[in-house]
Amino acid sequence: MTQTIAPSSPPKAPKRSFDIRAILLEGRAFLALIVIFVVFSLLAPTSFPTLSNVIVMSQQVSVYALLSIGMLVVILNGGIDLSVGSTLGLSGMVAGLAMQGIKIFGVTLYPAVWVVVILAVATGAVVGLVNGLLVARLKVAPFVATLGTLYVVRGLAELSTNGLTVNNLEGNPQLGNTGFEWLGFNSLIGVPIGVWVLVVVAVLASLLLNRSVFGRWLYAAGGNERAAELSGVPVRRVKVRAYVISGVCAAIAGVVLTSELTSAGPTQGTSYELTAIAAVVIGGAALTGGRGTVRGTLLGAFVIGFLAAGLTIVGVSAYVQTVFTGAVIVLAVLLNSIQYRRRTRSKPSAGTPPLSTSSSPTTTAATEGRLREDRQ
Repeated sequence: MTQTIAPSSPPKAPKRSFDIRAILLEGRAFLALIVIFVVFSLLAPTSFPTLSNVIVMSQQVSVYALLSIGMLVVILNGGIDLSVGSTLGLSGMVAGLAMQGIKIFGVTLYPAVWVVVILAVATGAVVGLVNGLLVARLKVAPFVATLGTLYVVRGLAELSTNGLTVNNLEGNPQLGNTGFEWLGFNSLIGVPIGVWVLVVVAVLASLLLNRSVFGRWLYAAGGNERAAELSGVPVRRVKVRAYVISGVCAAIAGVVLTSELTSAGPTQGTSYELTAIAAVVIGGAALTGGRGTVRGTLLGAFVIGFLAAGLTIVGVSAYVQTVFTGAVIVLAVLLNSIQYRRRTRSKPSAGTPPLSTSSSPTTTAATEGRLREDRQ
């Protein structure tokens, strides 16, 4: 007598319940921005919530946000870039010196503004390339490599003028190099050009991360570099490109800031790398890599910028502002830890297929070969 065993039904997917805590964790940067705006609007109703002040604050935040987007790309890859502030300063110095004229074989050439911008951005790309080669090819720890380039690049910026500031970047109509201050003082539809530059860079970065092969490689390498390499991802090439993108974003920020100030100083961008890292963390990215979005990073930058502006308008001293900013960063890291811990615990284990005890010799040999590779 044979016994018929009915086929087991597939496991049912767990029902998703409405969890207000998860929603608050996911949208914490946006909620923090709303709270900051409401609180300071109540404390300074005649100055903080005005349209002109919001535009000015957005223009100031654009520099930090540009740095933060480049920092996000590196952090998604599991690295860190401490040289972005120095890269901003060096790129601004290159732009300022180019506006003053480039001497070649005794002849002074005055390049057009678009050439000046290309030279500045190329400077940032070179710094990023050096960082990428140090980290990806020479296997130097990202913290150590970018800390070294931070000092080298800052030193080059100071040596270029012996620590002096380059002023009068308006240009001369007769020399054909006018228009550099257009980035800092002009507006389009009432919005500063610097903010429009941020919008363009943010859109391009979002498309790169979400709609390109490079974006998928970046997230994969940041989440698990060894597994990504075994899957065919060119890990080292992705890492180099990530640092180049960070350098380019820092250079664009340097051009925007130099244009706004109409002067180039070798100390511009000092400690800006810390603000960029803070914006990425507040935006919900994981410092271990593989998690983060451009949208969250922009929100994090605006949280820091609006908080600093609000505290200044209310009359809080700069020392107390530093305490507030540090507390916000610590809270953001704590919330990130809680969020990712919840995700790890909520992963369903019922759907994981069991190991087969009757594996074929081919499968067993392939598995043993991969294990040997991992041990090596």
